Amino acid sequence: MPDRIDPARLRALDRAHVWHPYGPMPGRQEPLVVESASGVRLRLAEPAHGRTELVDGMSSWWSAVHGYNHPVLNEAARDQLDRMSHVMFGGLTHEPAVRLATRLVEITPEPLQHVFLADSGSVSVEVAVKMCLQYWRSAGRPAKRRLLTWRGGYHGDTWQPMSVCDPEGGMHELWSGSLPRQVFADAPLDGFDAEPDEAYVRHLRELVASHADELAAVIVEPVVQGAGGMRFHSPAYLRVLREACDEHDVLLVFDEIATGFGRTGQLFAAGHAGVSPDVMCVGKALTGGYLTLAATLCTSRVAEGISSGDVPVLAHGPTFMGNPLASAVACASVDLLLGQDWELEVKRIGAGLRRGLAEAAGVPGVRDVRVLGAIGVVQLDHEVDMAAATRAAVREGVWLRPFRDLVYTMPPYVTGDDDVARICRAVCAAAKEG
Repeated sequence: MPDRIDPARLRALDRAHVWHPYGPMPGRQEPLVVESASGVRLRLAEPAHGRTELVDGMSSWWSAVHGYNHPVLNEAARDQLDRMSHVMFGGLTHEPAVRLATRLVEITPEPLQHVFLADSGSVSVEVAVKMCLQYWRSAGRPAKRRLLTWRGGYHGDTWQPMSVCDPEGGMHELWSGSLPRQVFADAPLDGFDAEPDEAYVRHLRELVASHADELAAVIVEPVVQGAGGMRFHSPAYLRVLREACDEHDVLLVFDEIATGFGRTGQLFAAGHAGVSPDVMCVGKALTGGYLTLAATLCTSRVAEGISSGDVPVLAHGPTFMGNPLASAVACASVDLLLGQDWELEVKRIGAGLRRGLAEAAGVPGVRDVRVLGAIGVVQLDHEVDMAAATRAAVREGVWLRPFRDLVYTMPPYVTGDDDVARICRAVCAAAKEG
């Protein structure tokens, strides 16, 4: 084992060499140094605002649904390490990847029968877009090469995913002049339980109809728009899109990277609407936050359409595609989730979030408080002061990562009631000081 680096020296090296997500180089804020993690707690290398441990209210960007250092996932990783950590997927196959693909087909909507294993969520969206474009090229309709989505969305940081993120005020507005020009509907109206707005339904239907000849696919985040604004919309709009796509011969893609594996109260958010997409992307919680892995699933119609074209292969093949170590842990994570009453745990956390965040509704500067499944959101009427809000949460013993005008939480499903209450106190404190 290498010698441990003193925390102060570690921070200096980090500042000199490490580029953190969505930040400048060098960084302007000093990150906290995490020494270890277990359960729902992050152990710090040195105290921060009097705290040496923080309850993780973010599930490490929504992925660590089982918490940290879980014995079942640890054992799956150790067992696979003793066999092989990696082997190329071109021309070879192995049990972990086959087991994972089979399991995903079993638990996702029935028409999805084929699985492409990818490195990350953004890459899975790239693959989904490539599938749709190549499907129509193989069908002799290459003019169908644009995508339709609604505003307020977020689908990742690589090229095609950036093109279907909100081009005005979104995270990737910088690239709007260089990215492919897609078709944008108005953002879906707020409110998971709201009755569908007939004018908005007409807007969606008319937009799909008027662009059908050039549309390869419609791509949306079902029910919850994540990093684009943590907004919840009626599942009825997913049914509208399914009907419009069927009527006008357009493929439908659901990006379930953030919503998959129970986060919204359904195993997949598509279940709220009772519809199935032609292509689905999953990631984040797939490995329980242990290793990077995602998947793009599609129907037999899409797979057979691509395979019958003049270029009968999907020309995509990441070096670490189907990584055995990640696949083995993913199998264990999915089985761990489905082997327990995850629905009850998500409902329990949701109830705790509703109780604990109710106080935030009376805080000056708070515009809205909303909860769905194991997601709690406090929206401000101004841009959050991330440094001040983070300090306030840390003083409460909680790790949060506010952004834009939002202070929100997505706790691991193993978070106990006392820790859920602590997270809520931290969200309220961050909203007050942010």
